[in-house]
Amino acid sequence: MSAPVAVVTGAGSGLGRVIARALIADGYRVALAGRRARALAETAPEGLAVPTDVSDPDSVAELFDRVTAAWGRVDLLVNNAGVFGPAGAPDEIPVGEWRSCVDTNLTGAFLCARAAFGVMRRQEPRGGRIINNGSVSAHSPRPGSIAYTATKHAMTGLTKSLSLDGRPYRIACGQIDIGNAATEMTAGIAAGTRQADGTLRPEPTFDAAHVANAVRYMAGLPLEANVQFLTLTATTMPFLGRG
Repeated sequence: MSAPVAVVTGAGSGLGRVIARALIADGYRVALAGRRARALAETAPEGLAVPTDVSDPDSVAELFDRVTAAWGRVDLLVNNAGVFGPAGAPDEIPVGEWRSCVDTNLTGAFLCARAAFGVMRRQEPRGGRIINNGSVSAHSPRPGSIAYTATKHAMTGLTKSLSLDGRPYRIACGQIDIGNAATEMTAGIAAGTRQADGTLRPEPTFDAAHVANAVRYMAGLPLEANVQFLTLTATTMPFLGRG
């Protein structure tokens, strides 16, 4: 039996890099998608590196064309690519920066899910799994993060719709909501970040390897079972008490 095929977006750094390496260690054939070819190669030389702009429909189509040409199918999509976007009060957010954040975090996730869904419903054997990176901002915002928070709340709706629409085709979709995993993207949080009361405080983080292990668990289930939502945070971060 051939090894399963996974596509991981945002694989050139951070959580995407950690997840991609974990899946390769588990025997997956992994396509690494991200903007920087060199960074993708550094993630895993044995992966299929495909420089991709997830906000560009043609770039996403080329990604999945490359994957199916190489391996003939897609068993897993990890929709991980994302940006924090602009920070500030709502009236201070430039519309162009809002749109750029939405294009990457939401439209990019939709475009990749759309392409994966099309492959999964038509391949034999039929089916597959999509795991969306939602963030704890899918539940509760940080101050001055309206663009990022809106996209992550929308990711929850995307996940639910994909899960429902995928039922006839054995396509499962779940979401992992992560809070303060230690990566390059969250380095500033450990140093100090603005709280709802206006103060600046450092926040605890946790090893990103635990995120990879959670994705491994979600991905390893048979398609008859699904983790719909999983929240993984640093134990003492201000999440439930945020605000």
